[in-house]
Amino acid sequence: MSDSGKQFTTPQEEFWSGSFGDDYIGRNTEEGFLASNTALFAKILSRTHGIKSVMEFGSNIGLNLRAIKTLLPNASQTAIEINAMACKKLQEKLPKTKILNESILNIEIEQKVDLALIKGVLIHINPDALQTVYQKLAQAATRYVLIAEYYNPSPVTINYRGHEDRLFKRDFAGEFMDYQRHFQLVDYGFVWHKDPNFPQDDTTWFLMERTK
Repeated sequence: MSDSGKQFTTPQEEFWSGSFGDDYIGRNTEEGFLASNTALFAKILSRTHGIKSVMEFGSNIGLNLRAIKTLLPNASQTAIEINAMACKKLQEKLPKTKILNESILNIEIEQKVDLALIKGVLIHINPDALQTVYQKLAQAATRYVLIAEYYNPSPVTINYRGHEDRLFKRDFAGEFMDYQRHFQLVDYGFVWHKDPNFPQDDTTWFLMERTK
């Protein structure tokens, strides 16, 4: 596990690296999330082929990567996570995962993977920094990019647990494909928070594939 030691450039990074990020860990744990995530990723991954390496941007304690590991047990995994406590918990559950304790805004993308994914993270990124994240996702992915977030056709800001400018909704995948023209849509879907079997937090997912 590595630590960049870099200074953060946005208030959102400071927010998630500190005590609020620590508290978030306790609200997002284990069995129910793993079951729902496994069902979600089983559907998404069925639209792919040949994935041998995965990188997640903003992995928290690894509930997405753990689900993917059950479906792609031989694929290597890399996690980028800003919160140190979350990194420690992720390492305990996924000891073979390469963990980078860094901000996704600061990290230099040197590794290439078959699938780069981000889920429930872009909504918390400073809007002025989104193009940076889109670029890094594209840099990392040799084949697929997966974006799974809240969706809104136009940008809006939502109060998040009493905090302003910490949650944003927009068409992230549409913007990604506008800026990264060498990716095209493979499939997309929505999972309702009241799904009777495998709910997600009203998540809309988009799977995109590199064309060149």
